[in-house]
Amino acid sequence: MFDNLSNKLDAVFKKLKGHGKLTESNVKEGLKHVRMALLEADVNYKVVKKFIADVRERSLGKEVMTSLTPGQQIVKIVNEELTELMGSQHEELNLSGSHPVSIMLVGLQGSGKTTTAGKLAVLLRKKGKKPCLVPADVYRPAAIDQLKKLGSQLQVPVYPSDVEMDPVNICQKAGPHARELGCDTMILDTAGRLHVDQELMDELGRIKNAARPSDILLVADAMTGQDAVNISKSFDDALDIGGVVLTKLDGDARGGAALSIKAVTHKPVKFVGTGEKLSDLEPFHPERMASQILGMGDVLTLIEKAQSAVDEKKAAELEKKLRKNQFTLEDFRDQIVQIRKMGSLSDIIKMIPGIGKKVKDLDVDESEVGRIEAIINSMTPTERQKHTILNGSRRKRIAKGSGTKVQDVNRLLKNYTQVMKIMKKVNKDGMRGLKRGMLPF
Repeated sequence: MFDNLSNKLDAVFKKLKGHGKLTESNVKEGLKHVRMALLEADVNYKVVKKFIADVRERSLGKEVMTSLTPGQQIVKIVNEELTELMGSQHEELNLSGSHPVSIMLVGLQGSGKTTTAGKLAVLLRKKGKKPCLVPADVYRPAAIDQLKKLGSQLQVPVYPSDVEMDPVNICQKAGPHARELGCDTMILDTAGRLHVDQELMDELGRIKNAARPSDILLVADAMTGQDAVNISKSFDDALDIGGVVLTKLDGDARGGAALSIKAVTHKPVKFVGTGEKLSDLEPFHPERMASQILGMGDVLTLIEKAQSAVDEKKAAELEKKLRKNQFTLEDFRDQIVQIRKMGSLSDIIKMIPGIGKKVKDLDVDESEVGRIEAIINSMTPTERQKHTILNGSRRKRIAKGSGTKVQDVNRLLKNYTQVMKIMKKVNKDGMRGLKRGMLPF
């Protein structure tokens, strides 16, 4: 989403770093381009004005002008000011109160409230909570059916509401029902409209007074840009929301909403939707987002993704196999499956500090990973354990079974054997065994 902004900021900073010594003139010129980049990213113009003023004040001070690396200092300042702009640090859900506590989801129709309710249930369950889904949108029958299907898919209880019921009564009666089921958290999926209107706000106000939610989250579509900021302000004025969930951050939105909401509404973005899977809801960390925008990577999110995707027991077993040079094609396939759980390869690569900038235009062929998995799956268990028995006829059979070419099978085996040679060398000589030119890419 921030690729265009990142590219433009990178160009500005490269130019500033090219100056041996910065002057007031070239700092102002550089910040003029930063200002244009932010406006083109659809950041609120008042927010941009204040941001540039703050950065200019710091950039023309001793902190930069007396520095041995003034260009780097400006990047540091922009990083810190971007982080501050988006809220400094991640703000958790408010789950205080007697059980079951309720989280109220509000927003316009089509913003993704119902899907977000399911994603939030997944996230809460990972934290050891026992959520219950409450369909309170009686105006769109599909919303109730959709939430019931999500609940069935996730094996999460769903309050049995229907379109004939009153939304306020649904939210009131859901509490005792959730308590009986042993649930400690309720997620209230409320109705939306095509636009902000008084009727909608009145109903949401009654639900708020009846259910007394511990947190109210506005679900806003990041693709709507500054409209998302205006919508956030309207809902906050009427309901005093606790935070925002920005959906569709994986789309081609320009990013202005994520950079503007906190500054305009003074309410934080708490979560972001990063894909269509029910696991694609992530806590919003301003400092990590700022680092990503500036091409500095995001190692903490990468670690968290790895921890959630990697089986620790299997990882320990894999380490033993690597040390004993017993890493088979079956182990290789299992590692590919775990990496794919972390998301797209291009996104993972961009999170690695120092690499993100160099590969920002890299087009990773995700289908290649699928081909590798298909090839290994087309092998017999014996062939996966002993790749040396894979003669010409076996390779033809595997290629046919996986819908690939013999050349694809040969390339996979070549890369695999090269990796095994490297690991054997490392186990024998330690990291000194890794010499230039040994890596198979």
